[in-house]
Amino acid sequence: MNPGRVWTQARKEWTLFRRDRLTVALAFVLPLATLLIFGLAIRLEAKNVAVAVQDLDRTPFSRAYVAGLGESITFAVVRPSADPLAALHAGRAKASVVIPPGTERLLRRGYDAPIGVYIDGTDVVNAELIRNGLEGLAAASVPGRRPPVSADVRVWFNPGRKESLFIVTGVIAIVLGVFPPLLSAIAMVRDKEEGTIVTAYASRLTAAEFIAGKALAYLGVATAEWCAVVAVAMLVWRLGFAGDPTPLLVTTPFYLLAAIMLGLFVGSRVSTQAAAVQGVGPVNAMLTILLSGFMYPVSNIPWPLSLISYVVPAHYYIEVTRDAYVRGTGWPGVWYAPLALAALILLFFAGAWQSMRRMQLSR
Repeated sequence: MNPGRVWTQARKEWTLFRRDRLTVALAFVLPLATLLIFGLAIRLEAKNVAVAVQDLDRTPFSRAYVAGLGESITFAVVRPSADPLAALHAGRAKASVVIPPGTERLLRRGYDAPIGVYIDGTDVVNAELIRNGLEGLAAASVPGRRPPVSADVRVWFNPGRKESLFIVTGVIAIVLGVFPPLLSAIAMVRDKEEGTIVTAYASRLTAAEFIAGKALAYLGVATAEWCAVVAVAMLVWRLGFAGDPTPLLVTTPFYLLAAIMLGLFVGSRVSTQAAAVQGVGPVNAMLTILLSGFMYPVSNIPWPLSLISYVVPAHYYIEVTRDAYVRGTGWPGVWYAPLALAALILLFFAGAWQSMRRMQLSR
């Protein structure tokens, strides 16, 4: 591989990129917009969940219980109904609580006093959160009763349970796993549609040099994207390094190059920009969001879909970003990430080279 020819190809790609204002906007405006939308819109913790309460006991205990529901940041009491299920059917509440008559009397005599709770199960995740919250509030409402064993719980790494530390650090990986490969795939297919790839084939440029030149040019673009995304995340959400930033700085070029090689691999296999956008856009975005561990652990993904996650570059980079900004473990916790990404780089490069080598004109 001739470094001079690779550099010449990279300069040509960089010049074409700068002249296309739409591509420049795609490279910087959309990633920042995606970061802001995901970071500001996604919320994992249920708040102000509407709960309809039917108090049939009307005692100091029941009134204190209802007041506790209203003071909780998780629940918001709505107007009760004669039918405890009417609020659920009408969609006015996500849960309905019925305090039967004689509840306080049973508690004073030392008996258990069950309270009826109906939960809307259409949202499975929030249904479980609502159930745990109502059970915890019910247990705390009984004075003088404490469980024989209590857990002294301390949240490590993120004691304030800031959602931004979980969401935004993952969105950084998602954004950089979606837009750089989209740009590189479009650049690869554009030469086919415009016919300029014939000139490259007729020259002394080899398939490996052609791919390496494009990858080098868009590595610079992706690095600028990374700087912009990280700067906005640190300004808006006050993200700061929790430990040694070296793993993040070392792994980032591997991740960006793996994402770019993925785009070049797809671009080498298709013939139109529309097909490239479909392959690297919606398909890659879906895999990156669902199979990378962004919203839930990869261990929860059933087999054999879990196998696909190991060829998704964001699977490894999300661990690095969350370690850098939240956990702070350093190299002992993420040492494998750059090695796995390097393997993906070689895999995608080999796939693109095989496709381009077959297309190249024989000398």
